[in-house]
Amino acid sequence: MNTHVADHYAGSADLLQAIEQRLQSDGKDPAQINTADLASVDEFHIRGRKATLELAQRMRLTRDDHVLDIGSGLGGPARTLAESCGCRVTGIDVTREFCEAATGLSEWVDLHERVEFRHADATSMPFDDNRFDAAMTIHVAMNIWAKDRVYAEAKRVLKPGGIFAVYDVLQGEGGDVLYPVPWAREPSISHLATPAEMESLLTQAGFGILEINDSTEESQTWFEQMAASMQETGAPKLGFQIFLGDDFPLMARNQVRNLTERRIRTVTYVCEA
Repeated sequence: MNTHVADHYAGSADLLQAIEQRLQSDGKDPAQINTADLASVDEFHIRGRKATLELAQRMRLTRDDHVLDIGSGLGGPARTLAESCGCRVTGIDVTREFCEAATGLSEWVDLHERVEFRHADATSMPFDDNRFDAAMTIHVAMNIWAKDRVYAEAKRVLKPGGIFAVYDVLQGEGGDVLYPVPWAREPSISHLATPAEMESLLTQAGFGILEINDSTEESQTWFEQMAASMQETGAPKLGFQIFLGDDFPLMARNQVRNLTERRIRTVTYVCEA
């Protein structure tokens, strides 16, 4: 496992306790919250919960499906899928603190019977072949150099005909990424693929690509609004800075430039095993 990546996301305090304190300071009781109350912190990807729901729709999930979430973070997308589609979701993440917090958050919103989280490496998954009906990965592979191993593992654990959805940050045509960004403070743990490289990686892993959607313009607008809001009122109490630290506003400003100058792109691939 890449401990440098895990350290980047781990934060300096008990994540579940930090989230609980911020909820309480906002007048909310953790025992009476719903998944939407957590979306500002547990949907840790560009365009947040809206993007997760779009992905769920493209995956055509049913209540009978068992979905693998590769790089599940604090579990927001897994809970969104379980709640909106009624399916079961197993998440894996390289950051142990994320898995522990994700389990606690799922108990708060009474989804713990439909979601579970395991500390594991995406390049060597602890699952039997042909186990899952569908799989997804959201903003994960940009931290992983061995993407071919991730996609090969996804293909291995999926049942034949299973859907694999990838929503990721890719290298754009506008030049090198400006750091820090939410997935890396410097280049050593940032491994972006180009759109052409992504298509090649997925097809070489044995997937058939059904759909490609570039959401870069929407992502630019999303980050512009976030950066403007933080400049005007400061970072929200319940936000990504809980685990990314005080430099998250700078990360957000850099993301506006990275997206505006097309140094990065956000692209979704819907594939079939």
